Amino acid sequence: MGYTKRIDTLCGLLSKTDVFADVGCDHGYCTEYMLGHGLCERAIFSDVSKGSLAKAERLLAPYVRAGRAVSVLGDGFYGVDESVGLVLIAGMGGCEIVSILSDVKHGFMPKKFVFQPMHDGEKLRRYILENGGYIDKDYTFEDGKFYEVICGGNVKERGQVCDEHPYTDAEYEFGRDNIRQLPEAFQKRLKKLIGNIDRYLKEPNLQEESRRELLEKRARFEGVLRGEIK
Repeated sequence: MGYTKRIDTLCGLLSKTDVFADVGCDHGYCTEYMLGHGLCERAIFSDVSKGSLAKAERLLAPYVRAGRAVSVLGDGFYGVDESVGLVLIAGMGGCEIVSILSDVKHGFMPKKFVFQPMHDGEKLRRYILENGGYIDKDYTFEDGKFYEVICGGNVKERGQVCDEHPYTDAEYEFGRDNIRQLPEAFQKRLKKLIGNIDRYLKEPNLQEESRRELLEKRARFEGVLRGEIK
């Protein structure tokens, strides 16, 4: 089956593990990829939506019958425990992912993870790095629109901190790989944001305070593009 570029990108970041969990699985394509390519022995795919889970169950029916895949109707890490080797959470807001990780009853920092927040990436990065996690990939990619992906894991499982240099404010806001490498998709995203600001600035009834805030934001984006803000 041919996947979208977004799904292909996510699948390309998934590594071999014993048990894989796709939380908020929607269609189940990433779980299909893991099982079909022999990248996991077993998989758990979950979703809070009965309709979405039903789609994944139809797609993954052969693996469910073989006892290699288990579907879970529930929110967050319900039905998923800390023994899982790799967790994927894609298509949710960063704050929603933080809520899953920090949930008093079911939350934990996964051994390894691939997170694709739709927004609030900064809040997710801060939570990960302040709560026993590490990040080793953190960048923007494009598939019709722009997406962020954050990969890493639990420091305890790695046995050492992967990077002793703390994130800067800009790295928290935009992603470390974006700030250090300025990949093409990230540059395009910033230029689009600058273009949006320029259109807002042309509004005749724009309040002076709003104008000042927009100009400050524009200057920050320009500084990042020029490599001046690290």
